[in-house]
Amino acid sequence: MTKRLYFESAYLTEWQTRVSRTLQRADGDYVVLEESAFYPHGGGQPNDEGTIQGIPVLDVISENDEVLHKVERLPDDTAVNCTVNWERRFDHMQQHSGQHLLSAVCRELYGAMTVSFHLGADYCTIDVERPEFTPEQLAAIELAANRHIYLNHEIVSYFVTGEEAAKLPLVKRPKLTENIRVVEMKDVEYNGCGGTHVSSTGEIGMIKLLKAEKQKGNTRVYFKCGYRALAEFNENQRILGVLTGKLKTSREGLAERIEKWEQEQKQLQQELANVRAINDEYLARELLSRREGGIVAHVFADKPLKDVQSLAAKLTADLDADALVLLATMAGNKAVMAHNGEAAVSCGAFFKEHLPAFNGKGGGSDKQAQAGFESWEETQAFVEFAKRTLGS
Repeated sequence: MTKRLYFESAYLTEWQTRVSRTLQRADGDYVVLEESAFYPHGGGQPNDEGTIQGIPVLDVISENDEVLHKVERLPDDTAVNCTVNWERRFDHMQQHSGQHLLSAVCRELYGAMTVSFHLGADYCTIDVERPEFTPEQLAAIELAANRHIYLNHEIVSYFVTGEEAAKLPLVKRPKLTENIRVVEMKDVEYNGCGGTHVSSTGEIGMIKLLKAEKQKGNTRVYFKCGYRALAEFNENQRILGVLTGKLKTSREGLAERIEKWEQEQKQLQQELANVRAINDEYLARELLSRREGGIVAHVFADKPLKDVQSLAAKLTADLDADALVLLATMAGNKAVMAHNGEAAVSCGAFFKEHLPAFNGKGGGSDKQAQAGFESWEETQAFVEFAKRTLGS
């Protein structure tokens, strides 16, 4: 049995103990300690990291009444010094305590119960029993949660019996009937929880909601607490500074400047489309004038596939009934074949039959097909093969 020191204090990060036993499993080596402050992953909270006798702890799991520590290698001695990664531990304490507070506010303001919690490496989420929140409601939740932080409610944890638990206004009735751990956020809530928490809401620092989205009839709320929220703010400020600098405007004028820029881009795109259409007209006439028998063939250096397909469609509209268009582009090693629907060959069937010999992948309909190749040499070889096979 492992004595779990993190229940006594989440702030303990260094201690000495003894190795009670070791295990060698298929996925690595494990150490069981007589006393451990390493939190095992569970309840939505990831495991602690740190060292045992200087050896990195890779994972921590709970099995029955023992805590198993996966290590890079087994220690040489049974008496060991242990250290928990405090930065990671305190981050998890901030996020988990923030989740308790955020869930309490969702219940208090809108009667929305939390059904799941995830503490990820980059952000946290709660899923609450509510179809959606309006922007105004999310703002009210965030403001109320941060007000509780400023009130600096004490957070304590303790174990109670089943009878004692029945007398407490717990958020959710625990499955355990004895030795139930309660995390009490004074004047806010009583919650059955085995995780690590800060000692007061003030240590959460702040709670920042990132977004909310629908999730299987519920709403998933993304958020960050404490140092994570500060890092998020700093990164947003950095990005904002870059944008205002490049667009030569203030923060207040950024939205208007971006809207103006979008209008300018739409106008430029339309002008570019008009120029491309005119250019395709001239290009189509030139290609038709250089037609070789029953095939109009050409290779482009950098024309995008979408533009090649558009040109092929234009050419087939101006060709004789039995003529083929065969175009290729070095941009992505692509090839397109097309006709107006009256030629004897099926473009899709031809590609399906012959592409494998040239390491090509693609397909299409009877009237048009496209393919991509691993190299330009294979693209070119396929085009030459198609010209020889279909140009006679």
